[in-house]
Amino acid sequence: MSAQERRIIYAHIGQPGYTTDIDCYLRHGGYETLKKAFAMPPQAVCDEVKTSGLRGRGGAGFPTGVKWSFLDRKSGKPVYLVVNADESEPGTYKDRQIIYNDPHQIVEGTLITAYAIQAKQAFIYIRGEFQHGAKLLEKAIAEAKAHHFCGNNILGSDYSVEIIVHRGGGCYVCGEETGLIESLEGKRGYPRIKPPYFPAVLGLYNCPTIVNNAETMAQVKHIIAMGGAEFAKIGVPGDRGTHIWGVSGLVKRPGLYEIEAGKATFGQLLYDFCGGPLDGRTFKAIIPGGSSTKILKFGDRFKGKLPSGEEFDWALEDIPLDANSIMACGTGLGTGGTIVLDDSVEMIQALANLNAFYAHETCGQCTPCREGSLWLSRITKRIAAGGGREEDVPMLKDIADQVAGRTICAHGEAVAWPVQSAVPKFREEYLESVRRRNKGEPSPYALKLI
Repeated sequence: MSAQERRIIYAHIGQPGYTTDIDCYLRHGGYETLKKAFAMPPQAVCDEVKTSGLRGRGGAGFPTGVKWSFLDRKSGKPVYLVVNADESEPGTYKDRQIIYNDPHQIVEGTLITAYAIQAKQAFIYIRGEFQHGAKLLEKAIAEAKAHHFCGNNILGSDYSVEIIVHRGGGCYVCGEETGLIESLEGKRGYPRIKPPYFPAVLGLYNCPTIVNNAETMAQVKHIIAMGGAEFAKIGVPGDRGTHIWGVSGLVKRPGLYEIEAGKATFGQLLYDFCGGPLDGRTFKAIIPGGSSTKILKFGDRFKGKLPSGEEFDWALEDIPLDANSIMACGTGLGTGGTIVLDDSVEMIQALANLNAFYAHETCGQCTPCREGSLWLSRITKRIAAGGGREEDVPMLKDIADQVAGRTICAHGEAVAWPVQSAVPKFREEYLESVRRRNKGEPSPYALKLI
């Protein structure tokens, strides 16, 4: 039986006649959930989100309600809310579609969250290149203020909050919450050391701060609309709600698909939704959750035990699309940005592309990341150019092992994980690429990535 989409966040996106203005949003029930939230005590809103079991949709997958509970409410300092709409992970484009097609959904979720944590100031930090998206959000906020949903004395209450759209500088590490905070404060986007700089205690302006992903804000709106317990019926234990899968690369129907967590497999995603491989091709590998997640190879089997204690033995096509199942197979759900590679791709070219990106995007603060990312990029470029040595292949893995776990932020893992996972899985192909290119033999691979 073919899997089906369950559109909640994308319910109206793509519908004929649905527009980004507030009148259209109101006709479809917009801001009714905000009114419901304002009829509840702020802590009750927090409790509903905690009950829902929602995990953040920014990549780390930390439980949203639990994160809110870490706020230092005893400090006497103001509380801030920061919405991360940076979306800088290659292969990821789910959040910008909400911004471009249904921005009020994010604004309403932001207002509900700000009320729940009693923040008087909220920021939406959007990637600098998303000029049109920033303008749409600013327009949506202005419309919300004109209807008394935002600003002073919202809905006639004594609660007020301002939302500011802040355009970032287009830096990958500013997708990391403390790097984002540094950038928002007008400084270089250097991630902070944890501890002591856990944002819930010492965040923006050294005040308690919640940083949540843009899609997470939209999910909050639907949690309050249907109730936390009802939302918790969607998905599977440990991963509730829907996930938006952005599939790019070598499939017949790349695109965005919203699927209930755990209710479909990678095989169904790639064949039922995406139409399978291009004619005459076969699938080779996928990067499941954005370019920094560990690669999975077709033909491998994945064995282990789920958090429930259940043992599994899956082919790649059998892996359910939920956070715990994907993690048990040695990688991560990440941002749901699935990149598909087929037999036309030479894996050393793919790895050279990734390494070049992460070498360019390192902030340079940590020596292992600054130096290691550059070494990895130079070696893979050298192999791809025909000057590689067979000992370069194990050296790639050795360098990646010296980077992972030795940096302030997760950029070190983003640098290392693609290499750590790809080299063991495609070692023989890498060695063959070294030998063939050094002999000047023609490439058997059709796709040229570099």
